Amino acid sequence: MGLIGARKPHAVCVPYPSQGHVTPVMQLAKLLHWRGFHITFVNTEFNHMRLIRSKGPDYVTGTPDFRFETIPDGLPPSDRDATQDVPALSDSTRKNCLAPFKELLLKLNSSSSGVPPVSCIVSDGIMGFGRRAGKELGIPEVQLWTASACSFIAYLHFSELIDRGIIPFKGTPGFVLFSFSELGCVW
Repeated sequence: MGLIGARKPHAVCVPYPSQGHVTPVMQLAKLLHWRGFHITFVNTEFNHMRLIRSKGPDYVTGTPDFRFETIPDGLPPSDRDATQDVPALSDSTRKNCLAPFKELLLKLNSSSSGVPPVSCIVSDGIMGFGRRAGKELGIPEVQLWTASACSFIAYLHFSELIDRGIIPFKGTPGFVLFSFSELGCVW
């Protein structure tokens, strides 16, 4: 790796493992790459295999400065074509992804990795382990909110709706709310 490669900024992008989250993080990763960043795009192993089946193995081959890496999501193997159970996936990523993600960052920052040192982490807004890993390893981290602005405003007002007694709706069994702090997100 020459001096040019050593100076190139390196963003590690990690989306929530769902298409509505992977697509916007991928779009941002491509824009950063176009602006001169080295990119490491991190998928869960399950989603990575789905991406290969969907787009073909050449899609994830990447280039020398746009690479794909994987981390486990902590869930047991499931039907390769089924959508994973969202509540279980959310809970599992929150509990199980920090350690393998930190290991990946340390591997990328090792002198033998052949890539520039990680300059920043771009994590999905609900992937709180990205923020924690950045803080623990001294790597700047930003969170990308992948949903619409309308959804973001609605989430910000959940507590107000509860405080006013508007939700949960009376007579509606199984209505569950979660807070972003439970997912590891901080506003």
